[in-house]
Amino acid sequence: MVEADNIKCNYSEVRALLPESLAELRQQLSADGIKGFAHGLELLCMMGRGAEPPLVFMEEAAEVAAHAGERMIYPVAKAAYQISRSPNAEAIVPFLQTIAAVARRLEQARLLQGYLDLVQEMVDRTSISIHGSHATMPSPALIPFVQIAPRLLGELNIGGLKRWMAYGIAQHSHHPDHLAEYFELATPDSRAVMQRERSGTLLVDVERRLELFQLALWDIDERVYPYSRMLDERSDPRPYYDDHGIFLPDVNDDLERPDGQVVSGLEQFLAALAHMAGHRQWTSPVFADNRSPMQRIAIETFEDSRIEHLLMQQYPGLRRLFLALHPAPIEGECDPQTASCVRHRLTMLSRAILDPNHGYGDPHILEFAKRFHDRMAEGDSSTADSEMLGIQFMARTRSASDSLPNVWFKDTEIAYRDDNRNLWQFYELDDDEDFHVEPSEIEETDPEDRLPPRHYPEWDYKAKTYRPDWVSLYEGLHASGEASHIDRLLARHRGLAKQLKRLLDMLKPQEYERVRFQEEGTELDLDIAIRSLIDFRSGHTPDPRINMSFRHAGRNIAVSLLLDLSASLNEVPRGCDQTILQLSQEAVTLLAWSIEQLGDPFAIGGFHSDTRHNVRYFHFKGFSEHWDDDVKARLAAMDAGYSTRMGAAMRHAGHYLKNQKADKKLLLILTDGEPSDIDVHDERLLIEDARKAVLELDTDGIFTWCISLDTKADDYIGDIFGQQYTVIDHVERLPEKLPLLFAGLTS
Repeated sequence: MVEADNIKCNYSEVRALLPESLAELRQQLSADGIKGFAHGLELLCMMGRGAEPPLVFMEEAAEVAAHAGERMIYPVAKAAYQISRSPNAEAIVPFLQTIAAVARRLEQARLLQGYLDLVQEMVDRTSISIHGSHATMPSPALIPFVQIAPRLLGELNIGGLKRWMAYGIAQHSHHPDHLAEYFELATPDSRAVMQRERSGTLLVDVERRLELFQLALWDIDERVYPYSRMLDERSDPRPYYDDHGIFLPDVNDDLERPDGQVVSGLEQFLAALAHMAGHRQWTSPVFADNRSPMQRIAIETFEDSRIEHLLMQQYPGLRRLFLALHPAPIEGECDPQTASCVRHRLTMLSRAILDPNHGYGDPHILEFAKRFHDRMAEGDSSTADSEMLGIQFMARTRSASDSLPNVWFKDTEIAYRDDNRNLWQFYELDDDEDFHVEPSEIEETDPEDRLPPRHYPEWDYKAKTYRPDWVSLYEGLHASGEASHIDRLLARHRGLAKQLKRLLDMLKPQEYERVRFQEEGTELDLDIAIRSLIDFRSGHTPDPRINMSFRHAGRNIAVSLLLDLSASLNEVPRGCDQTILQLSQEAVTLLAWSIEQLGDPFAIGGFHSDTRHNVRYFHFKGFSEHWDDDVKARLAAMDAGYSTRMGAAMRHAGHYLKNQKADKKLLLILTDGEPSDIDVHDERLLIEDARKAVLELDTDGIFTWCISLDTKADDYIGDIFGQQYTVIDHVERLPEKLPLLFAGLTS
């Protein structure tokens, strides 16, 4: 038998607490478990990092054994010892302090061992070598990783955690500050990768169905927005609604009930929406100032039950869903001698109101469930009834143990119910509350009054994966100038415009095509009419579609022109007296005039970039706009600056183009150089990302064509666009070439 005196440890603080710790552990562990604990404690004392690591180990060992098995106690100590042999000694205590919480999430020895392996991998892969020597610096990511691991494991399985970790190391290992921020979940790509690795039903995938659901059943036309349970700053992150919209969890895992019934993530979203719709329809705010916290909880319970009763009267099928999602606490499981049972008691009451077969015997539960149903049977119920019942229930059942700090939470979370923020109103605000606003109420403003950013992924060709939400793209209308400037450009190229006019007339639809089998039309289709007459006289049902009509055999093309507006357009090509920007302006003007003559829907956009955090996308003309003075004024003010992050701009242009109803969708890109940006040092990175963007657009049915003004374009342009490009060596001929090229592509 292992005794305290037999364990080798020279720290007086440890030796003083060891007998008591062993006595507690013997109540939970076998003899082999005690041996593993003793060996692990000796290992931590031997590593010479002070008394704190062994003291924390003594405190957490029992919890690790309870959830992952006693045979994992020694491997935890060994993992801490391995950390001590690296420059990461400061991470030992945070690792040990969080290991019990990790064990609670994983619940299996093999999964906890997988986590220990990940910690060792972090030590090996993220410790920073000092240039010119064999020495290393501590990993900037290890402490953030072990501290956030319990939260992450509430959202990801161990495989997802491994992939999230591997992405962070691959993308940020060259920059220590960025590496630490990634593992603190402080960067957009960190949160995006975490979201990608989560299982369950993502709100973004069913958002449109949910909005149609509430519109069809309750005539509520409100946007649905996601929030993250893990990242939400509220202590109880439940669904809610306010003036900004309806907020639901960003993901719901399928829920398996004790009886084996599985409730899908979508059904959980539907239950939450239905419950909030009931509140919007039947709940009236009541004053909270004179109500204690426990009275408020009770009033909320009765009001939630009243709302669901009314919902089930209107849509009886909701009862099955509410019953499947509502927990069924076990009567008597909460001991009022050791815990506050108020949540347990109220959840039992809520279940008894919802489920006629609840099986509870508590007289107070039975009395108030009956009083609730009697009141509902009278009709014309109100929130005031819930207020009265809640106050009376708490007065009848209140006990001294309700104030104990140890609150019983098991089987008390009704996750689909909202947080009832709209049930309460207040007479006065405290001084502190005068200056308090919820995060959802803060509206960020921008000095340029631009739209919020749209985030796009970027392809990392080395890692062969996307960097999710890597690029922030800001869009807005381009500034305006004088529309008369564009009219003068058209007048200057009057001769070229006449030539284009003759060509465009040939491209316009000239012929009609016959549309047969019409019940109503402009002419009788004689063949079908005779066939129908024969069918009628022979006793068969004749075909009533005996008419035909005619329509133009027209073009069905939507075009988007995307302009590279990088700083290099300000250069003057050799042998020219105009900048590339001025030549591009003339060419786009003639092209826009040409497309307008044909009647094809088209849009014009431009872009430049200043790092991945600021890609600017300018609208010159939208698909719904005509070629008018507003559009001309924007083109007249066209300017250039910064760099060329092409992939994000093409994805954004494609976002608008793919929604056009056209048989052929054409994206024309006019550029004078290869993709580049000041925060990218690998010249192939943005080329490969642009190539990936072209492939994505092709999948969406969008045909891309690049017009390059770069005489060195042959070195890279084929890698991006394949054979779908034209290089114009003589830039001065761009105004002539561009409309002709368009005509050739769309003929």
